[in-house]
Amino acid sequence: MSNEPTSADEARRRVTELVREARICMLTTSAVDGRLVSRPMGLQEAEFDGDLWFFAYADSAKVRQIRVNPEVNVSFSDSRRNAWVSVAGTAREGYDRAKAEELWSPVLKAWFPDGLETPGLTLIRVHAGSAEYWDSPSSTMVNLFGYAKAAVTGKPPKAGENHEVSY
Repeated sequence: MSNEPTSADEARRRVTELVREARICMLTTSAVDGRLVSRPMGLQEAEFDGDLWFFAYADSAKVRQIRVNPEVNVSFSDSRRNAWVSVAGTAREGYDRAKAEELWSPVLKAWFPDGLETPGLTLIRVHAGSAEYWDSPSSTMVNLFGYAKAAVTGKPPKAGENHEVSY
């Protein structure tokens, strides 16, 4: 079975599946001096409807950077499934108690020890403008064989499907 989407809606569904399966991502923001800064984040909502949600401290560097330049990138990698997703979007910081209650998970207490009452707790919402994904249905061994074959033949390996999606 091919992962080749036949429509924009199917491509969006595939992005949702890949994001849901990966869950851990790298959030990239722009520092004041223009440097790109990436850090690992845990996605708080498995249903991706064009918005990604994260908990953070309101005084953190990433939140300060978002306030100055809200254009961000969020990248996901799932090496078990040989899939990668890059989401470009606009981030906004703000605390919404109802949304925080909806998204809260007990595992977050490791970073926010007072739970939803943690001083300075806030939410980051990334609204996707576009996403791009690379999806390889083959196993790691099949991919390694493809790379080895490419080295011998000089022809690029077939690395799977790559699609861009607009939101």
